[in-house]
Amino acid sequence: MAGFRQRARAFGDIAMVAHPSVSLFIELSDGEGLAYDVAGQSRRGSVVLGLLPGQVRAAGCTTVNCLQIRLEPIVAAAVFGVTTGAVVALEDLWGRDAERAEQRLRAATSWDERFNVAEEILGARLSTRTSVDPEVAHVWRRTFASRGRVRVDGLADEVGWSRKRLWSRFRSQLGITPKRAAQLMRFDHAAHLLAAGHAAGRVASESGYVDQSHLHRDVKAFTGLTPTAVAEAPWLAIDDVAWPGSASRGRLVNGRSHP
Repeated sequence: MAGFRQRARAFGDIAMVAHPSVSLFIELSDGEGLAYDVAGQSRRGSVVLGLLPGQVRAAGCTTVNCLQIRLEPIVAAAVFGVTTGAVVALEDLWGRDAERAEQRLRAATSWDERFNVAEEILGARLSTRTSVDPEVAHVWRRTFASRGRVRVDGLADEVGWSRKRLWSRFRSQLGITPKRAAQLMRFDHAAHLLAAGHAAGRVASESGYVDQSHLHRDVKAFTGLTPTAVAEAPWLAIDDVAWPGSASRGRLVNGRSHP
């Protein structure tokens, strides 16, 4: 989790980079807050962004307060009942519970209290719903641990399924194929190396790409940007502040992180 506060009256326009998680943005602003645009779909308020939603931009012109929660897709499938590849209003998934959640979070007096309230809300929903098949969960986590550098056919053998069955179950439950999931995780690793200042050639080699051209094609496909532009993406810079190291929760207030 990360809490974001932007006091400037002109927040501007930020391109959001694809990430191997389902992201929940809970709007806590007094004004209109952020507007999210995905492939021509525009949403305001609290939204859920699924895996590979396409090119996402967030824009705002008022003081912004929002809570971002990244969920492993396996967990998100249970919490939301669906893993979507686009932007969906939280109200469409949770109904009136979405408004109740926002009210509780707005009433909290600190970010730590908001984190605790959010954990309680998500935990309650998770405890009453089933998640994905254990085999699908295993394949996702093995792929994640390898940063996308794993043979999908080998994973099918590990869980005792045929490649066709794995493809079908994985896609129906998580919204993408195992191969596409591996590409996303490899891209995510490469994007953060680029943001850390590493040269594209070195990033391609360390991330498992055939060559620099291969890296360029994947980055372009995921973001519509060049590797150079991705390296300068504000959202990746925020990542290292809001989620330092392997921390699962963080807080970003006025550009500064707090333990």
